[in-house]
Amino acid sequence: MAYESVQAPWSTQHIIQRPILTQQVLDTEDKAAFSLDSKIPRYLLFSSNNENQWGHKQSYRIQIISFAGKHLPQSSHMEKAISWGRYKLSVTKQKEEELTSTCIYNQNDPWDPLVTFANFIDNETIVNEDLVAWISVGFLHVPHAEDIPTTVTVGNGVGFLLRPYNYFDIDPSSNSLDSIYFRDDEDASKCDINQIACLQQTVTCFPSLSPFTYNG
Repeated sequence: MAYESVQAPWSTQHIIQRPILTQQVLDTEDKAAFSLDSKIPRYLLFSSNNENQWGHKQSYRIQIISFAGKHLPQSSHMEKAISWGRYKLSVTKQKEEELTSTCIYNQNDPWDPLVTFANFIDNETIVNEDLVAWISVGFLHVPHAEDIPTTVTVGNGVGFLLRPYNYFDIDPSSNSLDSIYFRDDEDASKCDINQIACLQQTVTCFPSLSPFTYNG
């Protein structure tokens, strides 16, 4: 995202700043490594050279919805064992010798780790290569009174989304076997139009319940 200065159409003596989307190719591992304290692009796409029917490159978007907390200082002698925690996201060239960001032995000897993730990022090109996205997610939850009797999930989500972005020509869910489509001029209560309206007749495991009334 950037801003460009343009003349205001309704007031030509004034200049306005208009937001525009900019595109940048991150062609090396160093450029595609985002530390915890750095900004990450709002739209981060893995794109192929193939195009959909609209002429856009078929891509997948990584959308991180929660970031890990503060990382151990790099001055610590133990930090190399968990150096993956330096980054929100890093993209590297796929290698058979770089299968995991850490190993079980790192926890027993963090001062001389067998796997040091930071060494994976050595500025190799990532253009037209098989790629691996290393994503660090997490959240901090401090117990509080409202956790009783059960901790709510709202606001405590953790993870990321891997979303198709121009990968398909249309929303692929429209081709689902159980999808239902009807127009304004059709009766959605009819079984031949909307199968969901007739579940009680068509599904054998659907319970047959008497109408519920409440007079209290």
